[in-house]
Formats: sequence, C-alpha cells, structure tokens
Amino acid sequence: MIKRTIYALLCLFLFIQIKGQTTEEQRKFDYFFYEGLNLKNAGKYDAAFDVFMHCLDIDSTSAPLLYELSSFYMQLNRSDKAVEMLRKAVLHSSHNFTYKIAFATTLRSLGMYGEAVEVYEELVATWPEKIELYYYLADALTQNGEISKAIEAYNMLESSTGMNEAISMQKYRLYSMLEESDAAFEEMRRLSVKFPAEARYPIIIGDMYLEKGNTKEAYESYQKAYAIDPTNPYYIVAMANYYEATHDKAAAETQIRNALVNEKLDIETKVAILSRYILSLRQSQKETAQANELFETLIEQHPEETELRVMYGRLLTANGKNDEAKFQFQLVTEMEPANTTAWQQLLDLSLQAQDSGEIIRLCTKCIELFPDAPEYYFYLGIGYYQEENLLKALEIYQAGLLVVPPENKELRSTFYGQIGDIYHQAKKQENAYEAYEKALEFNDKNIMVLNNYAYFLSLENKDLKKAERMSAQCIKLEPDNATYLDTYAWIFFKQGNYKLAKFYIESALKKDKSASSELVDHYGDILYMSGNKDEAILQWKQAKELGKTGEVLDRKIKDEKYIEDENTQ
Repeated sequence: MIKRTIYALLCLFLFIQIKGQTTEEQRKFDYFFYEGLNLKNAGKYDAAFDVFMHCLDIDSTSAPLLYELSSFYMQLNRSDKAVEMLRKAVLHSSHNFTYKIAFATTLRSLGMYGEAVEVYEELVATWPEKIELYYYLADALTQNGEISKAIEAYNMLESSTGMNEAISMQKYRLYSMLEESDAAFEEMRRLSVKFPAEARYPIIIGDMYLEKGNTKEAYESYQKAYAIDPTNPYYIVAMANYYEATHDKAAAETQIRNALVNEKLDIETKVAILSRYILSLRQSQKETAQANELFETLIEQHPEETELRVMYGRLLTANGKNDEAKFQFQLVTEMEPANTTAWQQLLDLSLQAQDSGEIIRLCTKCIELFPDAPEYYFYLGIGYYQEENLLKALEIYQAGLLVVPPENKELRSTFYGQIGDIYHQAKKQENAYEAYEKALEFNDKNIMVLNNYAYFLSLENKDLKKAERMSAQCIKLEPDNATYLDTYAWIFFKQGNYKLAKFYIESALKKDKSASSELVDHYGDILYMSGNKDEAILQWKQAKELGKTGEVLDRKIKDEKYIEDENTQ
C-alpha cells in the first residue's frame, strides 16, 4: 500500500513536471509567433521570417506557423518549400478551409494539377455549398487533361447555380476539345434558346455548321443572328468565312474589308482577319496596295496598337518599302521599348543593308534593354567585324559568351567560331585554331567552323589530313554546297592529288550560283597542275573578268604559268 502511494506520487510529480515544461514551451512559442506576426504587419519581413523559423524549432507541427512560412517561401521563389509547408499545415489541421484552399491554389499555380485535383475534390466533398470550388476543380481537371471529369464538375456546378453563359461556354469549349461536336452543338443550342436576344450564339452555331461543310444550315443560322442584331461585327466575319467556303472570293473580300473598318470589332479579331487577308492576297498573287489602305485606316482607329504597326511594317518590308517599314518599327520601339519583335525587324533591315553603324547602334541599345539576350552580342560583333574593328568585335563575343546559357552548346560553338574567324583575320592563326577546337567541342557538326578551319589549314599547308577529314564532313552534311566542294578540291590540290581536286572543283562550279571568281581561279590552278595549260589560262582570264584582282593572278595570266600565292603557303 505504501509502495503504491509512493509510486502514484512519483507519477503525479512527473506529470506535473512534464505539464509545466509543455506549458512553458507553449508560452515561448505563442510569444515568438505573435511577435513574428507583429513584425510582418509592420513590414519587417526579414525579421519576421527569422522569428517564425525560431518558432519552427519550438513546434514544427503548428499549422498556423506552417501556413505563414509558406507565404514567405513563395515570396522567396522557393515554391518547393512553400508546398512542403502547406502540405504539413493541412496534415496537422485537415479541417481548416483556409489552409486547404491555399494548398490547392498553390499546387494549381505551380502546374501540379494532379495533386491539386485531389485536394479540390476533398474540399468539394467537405464544403459542397462553396460554389467557387467547382470552378477551381473543373479548371484543375482541364489542365490535368481530365476533360470528361471537368465537364462533370461544371454539370455539378450548373445543378447548384442553374444554367448560365459562363458555364455553358466552358462546357462547349471542352466538348470541342473532345471533338464531341453533337454535345458541343447541343450546349450552344440550349444557350440560344435560353437567351434568344443574343446574336453570338447563332453565329457560333453557324460556324459549327460551316466547319462540317453544311453551308445551307450555316447561312440560315447567320441570318438568324443578323435578324437579332444586324450591327453585330462578328456577323461580318462569319459571312466572310461563309463566302470563302462557298468560293465567292469577291464577296468574301468585301466582308473582310467591312469587318476591318468596323469600329465595333475588337482589335485582336481585326489583326487575325488582316493576317488571313494578307496571306490570301499573296497566295492569289494580288496587289497588296489595298491592304496598305486598310492598315492606314486601322492605325487611325487604333494608333497605340503596336502589333498592328509591326504587321504593317512587315507588309511594307515584303513590298520593298524598307524606309517606311523602318519608320513603323521605330515607332513601336518608342511606344513599347520591350517589344523584341520590332527591334529584331529593325536589326534585320540593317543587316540586309549591311549598315554596320546602324547594327552597332541597335545592338548596343538592345543589350541595355535585354542584357541576358546573347543574340544582340552576336550581331554587335558582326557590326564591329564589318567595320574592321577586330579588337572590339573580339571583346563583344567574349562578353557574349558570359550570357550564353551553358546548356546551349550550339550557340556557344557559334560564338567560338566567330572568335576563330576574328583571330584569323588578325593573322593570329594559333589563337584561331584554339577557338575552332573549342567550337567543335561544343558542336562537332558546326559546318562553317569545319569548313573555315579546314581551308585555313590548307592555306598554310598544315595538317592536311585533318583538313581533309573536316572538309569531308562538310561535304557529307551539305553535298551540294559549292563553297564546301571548293574547299575539298583545294585540299586535294595542296596534297598533289590533282585528279580528285579537278573532280571536286568541277562539281563546285556546277553547283555555284554566284559566279564566284575565286572558284574559277582555283579551277585554273588545278587545270594547270593537271597538264591543261591553255584551259588554265582561259580560266584565270575569266576569273579576272568576274572581278578577282591581285598581283598573283595578273602574273599567272602574263607569264602563262601557275604561281603560288604567298598568302596560300
């Protein structure tokens, strides 16, 4: 009896001690947790985060704390940790709506649709009266590719709220995705019956008929829409499609032009129509002057619409009106400096005109605006290379390598190839070959590097077997390229294999579309060394007529014999 009493007292003592410790820990947690909330509300987020992390050391199962930490991790772009915190919060407080909806929303925003669906299904089962949950569930199911289940979710929502346009349009879209045209049609028919004063639904129904090739039913449906609202701009678009389907091109063009000048039609639809209209004009090889007039009318209506100006600029470029195109693109860059399409169009025009000064100006500006875009370093290097500022070009390409993503091996290879060409131009051959080797490490099929490397080795009579292997790879990759065939022929010439050299130079001349004086001169050299002196002299003379100049060529013609160019030794 005494022993039992002592044992009971001992247990009671230990319980009181443990309870005291637990209460003390709870007091510490509560103090720091509310201190963290106060710091957060005061905008002292770093300090609040530190305090919350201290709370986590005290109690790692507190759902309110885990919920708070999740928002901090989202702000820190640590989505993995945010999900982890929310998952634990839900685990330790499974009936808390706020934690669960935050968890589901975060999963959906991060593209984790499968798990999001599971959480939304739990939410719907627990809180079926919360209508918005059905929307979220249907969206998550759609994103997860569970289209049929998404339709079921919308049906459940519809049974609670009654039929409305938003739900029906979503169901129509999903039925269309499943290619269940009958169900999609029925959904739209229900809408048109419920809302008989709305012209959009007969138009959509007409579009569905038209897609099936049922032009008669399509026309009747479009006329129903016209009877409801003759000013509906989408009726004009629908009729343009109808006339195209029935091969009445003149009527289709009239409808298209009417749609484009209709001020009630939204700009996105106009841009889409205009794109199709221009394509139609080009396919039928019609004059695009009338398209220019439409662009000018539209720009008057929507002067701030940059996409419209970009389209107009492209049309002007296609028509050879580069100065007018440049004006449009320049306006876009002033209105919307982050519009990379307009900058690229300006750059393309400058590259086409070989205007190195403008290339440099544009690329310098683009590097300021888009410092992590390597393409502008590439073109800027070209600009300086064209101006023969080799040192600056080299500097730009080396700087560009710092922003080329490590995984983009082809682009890194291209940059090293440019560096090799610059070193060769600067007569620093060893540096050039090092750069070419680096380029081939990143892309052993970089055909321009393979060709240039092989050709420059042949000019130095250096490592000709390696040059032959690289040149052969070029021929394998592009067997009809005259430049690469010429390189291959020249390497055989340097090796003294004049038979193969003659075979490949003649192949190169057959493929050449540019009447290259360099190829003709090489042909003369190969013919001479093959024992055909008279034909060689004729080829040298032809090379001169095609524009090749130089003391060596003049001497070959005058002395009627092959003379090795010191630049090819």
